[in-house]
Amino acid sequence: MLKKLLCLTAAVVLVSACSTTGVNEGDAGRSGQQGYGQGQHGVSSATPGTMEDMVVNVGDRVFFAFDRSDLKPDAQDTLDRQAAWLKKFGGVKVIIEGHADERGTREYNLALGERRATAAKNYLVAAGVAASRISTVSYGKERPAVAGSNEAAWAQNRRAVTVVVQ
Repeated sequence: MLKKLLCLTAAVVLVSACSTTGVNEGDAGRSGQQGYGQGQHGVSSATPGTMEDMVVNVGDRVFFAFDRSDLKPDAQDTLDRQAAWLKKFGGVKVIIEGHADERGTREYNLALGERRATAAKNYLVAAGVAASRISTVSYGKERPAVAGSNEAAWAQNRRAVTVVVQ
């Protein structure tokens, strides 16, 4: 158990230290553990209300346990920051992408990804964000954030990512 926890922690630190760019902006960020306005080094150069602003200052993704779609406390903290950010930028709409790790069938993982995206959406709606501003999509196991067939990679791929569409 301790070995798994250390591997997961190392993977989170490694992913948090990386930045990439790509077609899917939702997967271009980091896990977002800092409060709004803090940025990676205490100062944000991101344009307010943009995807980059959300990634740098709020966090764009939440993670799930194996075969689960319930929100852990750290996921709720990230979604609380997202809700505050979305309330501040009332014209912004988002898509919440649900993802799964590579284990399981395509159909099962698409359904699991949908449950994860819906759980994140429902939390934001309960926090006061209008449901009309949030849509969901499931990619199942089709868009892994981290390559690999081990617990560290799987843990990073079990996620819901909030992507700014405006």
